[in-house]
Amino acid sequence: MTINRRGFMTATGALALGSALGLHSRAAYAEAQKLTGVTYLPPSYADLAYGSQGFVDFVNEKHGDVATIEFYDSGRLLSADEQLPALRAGTIDFMFHTTSYVTRSLPILGITGLPGVVGELYENPDRLKRGSPLFQLVEDELKKNGLTVLSLGGGIMEPEYIWSTKDSPIRSLEDIEGKKLRVVSFEATKAIEDFGGAAVRIPSSELYLAMQRGTVDAAVANISTINGRKIQEQASQVYKLPVTAFGIGIFVQTDRWEAMSEEVRNAMMAGVEWFDENSARVANQDYFDAKYWPAFREAGLEVIEPTEAELERFREVSTNVREAWIGEVGEEVGKKAIDLAMGKDA
Repeated sequence: MTINRRGFMTATGALALGSALGLHSRAAYAEAQKLTGVTYLPPSYADLAYGSQGFVDFVNEKHGDVATIEFYDSGRLLSADEQLPALRAGTIDFMFHTTSYVTRSLPILGITGLPGVVGELYENPDRLKRGSPLFQLVEDELKKNGLTVLSLGGGIMEPEYIWSTKDSPIRSLEDIEGKKLRVVSFEATKAIEDFGGAAVRIPSSELYLAMQRGTVDAAVANISTINGRKIQEQASQVYKLPVTAFGIGIFVQTDRWEAMSEEVRNAMMAGVEWFDENSARVANQDYFDAKYWPAFREAGLEVIEPTEAELERFREVSTNVREAWIGEVGEEVGKKAIDLAMGKDA
């Protein structure tokens, strides 16, 4: 079955009306076995798309007799900003989303992007895998908002570093002052501003020209964005300061999830276990470490590793970002999440 945006929105209205009238026909139950999932990421981001497409293929191929997934990538059905409202409305069954895009709506997910924390979280992916205390805390907090996270990909993606142009190089914390840096997340914005930089929000599709024309001097970005948009052609150096990061999660509406049959949930969870084991691991190791970094270095990219003193200073100056986040999620929850991310007993 093929759905276009107009047909989807029409069906959405009908579904909402049917739910309001309490219509639970046998036909509706049968259709519930056909699940609709979305992501705004295109397949051209093979590294980030590996997990989502793999999940869909796993469920369809191994459990297709129980659940069949109709999957819409590249924002073909819903844009990035439309996904969460659609999930909450019950008009899609699940979504893949990068956490950095929804931390304003779901603050607990900010733990995946906190300056001074993401480096530790990246080096210790088990701390965010399904069943871990941190994952359970995130899941519990999201359920207060009527949402359930099935997986966060088994860890965060490699942190976002600072990629700068030849004319405006950034090789240290001091070099950030007075520069214009492209950022996406709120957490990165605060961190850059704390060091005297000007944060500019530019979509990745416009980043190449923005760096080429000098609209920005640098970009805070994951290596997937750099490779996918060929930003390495405009960046002469990368300062590997772990400014922020993100994870890719599978999200469902809690009541809709609990209303699914046990057989359907089991089929989905089999795919979730595959996703949790492979999504972040394959992107970070097989794509970033094994392919992209060697190619960038060979092409002449200067790679600057921050000193331990710089990392410590960054953590200290970014304290206010973490404190602001704790204020959003609550002191008990926020401090517990940070302790768990840092490997401390909470």
